[in-house]
Amino acid sequence: MRPVFVQFRCTPGKTYEVADAIYDREVVSELYSTSGEYDLLAKVYVPEDQDVGHYLSERLFDIPDISRTLTTMTFRAF
Repeated sequence: MRPVFVQFRCTPGKTYEVADAIYDREVVSELYSTSGEYDLLAKVYVPEDQDVGHYLSERLFDIPDISRTLTTMTFRAF
């Protein structure tokens, strides 16, 4: 499994609904409310045999009231 971080910008006033929908999908290991450009930050473990883009698109990105996402890939440093 490789960890990927996804930030979500939500439609104003819909952050709690989006967060609930994300948790309902049972895909994220951690989910935080954040300040700044994005409203939520999620840590997702993507199976090694899965394409990250397809995995996230099929499981998270169709949730209503997500207006933008930013995905940060991680790499083994050592």
